[in-house]
Amino acid sequence: MVDHASRHGTRGVLFDFDGTLADTATDLGNALNRMRVERGLAGMPIDDVRPHASSGARGLLRIGFGIHPGDAEYAAMREAFLNYYSERVCVDTRLFPGVSELLQTLEAYGIVWGIVTNKPTRFTLAILSTLRLMPACTVCGDTTPHPKPHPAPLLLAAERLGLASQSCCYVGDDLRDIQAARAAQMRAVAVEYGYSGTDNGSPANWNADALIAHPHELIAHL
Repeated sequence: MVDHASRHGTRGVLFDFDGTLADTATDLGNALNRMRVERGLAGMPIDDVRPHASSGARGLLRIGFGIHPGDAEYAAMREAFLNYYSERVCVDTRLFPGVSELLQTLEAYGIVWGIVTNKPTRFTLAILSTLRLMPACTVCGDTTPHPKPHPAPLLLAAERLGLASQSCCYVGDDLRDIQAARAAQMRAVAVEYGYSGTDNGSPANWNADALIAHPHELIAHL
């Protein structure tokens, strides 16, 4: 099995988290809607929140309240959002269909896998524990001084796996993921089943090395 992995050149697969491995949109949306209701606003449909979920607090506060980093009220509202989210961080969060089987297949082929996310460590580890995921490495948004699209998190993950970056591929649902993979000299795989964002256009236009519509399709590209 290990020979299969090495023959195709990929020895490690790194994944984005929100929108790639885990569907976290409902729990994120519920935290946002709690804030909206407290301020006399109607809750937003989760389907309206979903395309922005990969952008985290920054993106959700923008669609929920029209505020941006640098605005006077942003820091306090971001803190409130993160506190609400921490209380119910993994209630409705689930792995996307096919992800569990994909991870089992990678392990059977001797391909090590890890997670590189801009999500803060405290949330990421709580979700990993609840979902019983055991990646070989986990690099979060507060692990390095520079989050994605900077290559630093991906390069650190490869180092922790003991692999050259060129031996890894990175899989994500946001343009920043593809940009980070390129900067780290990793093979870039974009997913269509995730959140994909609304500001970055179609994943087909991100100049990824591969585009997959379902997790199981990744194996064919390794």
